[in-house]
Amino acid sequence: MDLATALRARTATPAWQDFADGWKGTIEPGKVADLCVLDRPLLDRDPHEITDAQVDLTVFDGRVVHER
Repeated sequence: MDLATALRARTATPAWQDFADGWKGTIEPGKVADLCVLDRPLLDRDPHEITDAQVDLTVFDGRVVHER
């Protein structure tokens, strides 16, 4: 499974399965803003480097709750 598919399996797909994809699961206007920003892009990295990524910013319910 490629990384993009794995990320969708933990975000958009569960929201769709819960019939909640209208308000969560993807980053779009009007949806809840629960997300994290990492210190590097993941999709163009070796999959073994993913665990080295650091969280720079966490947003929960539209508010910054963690900032490095």
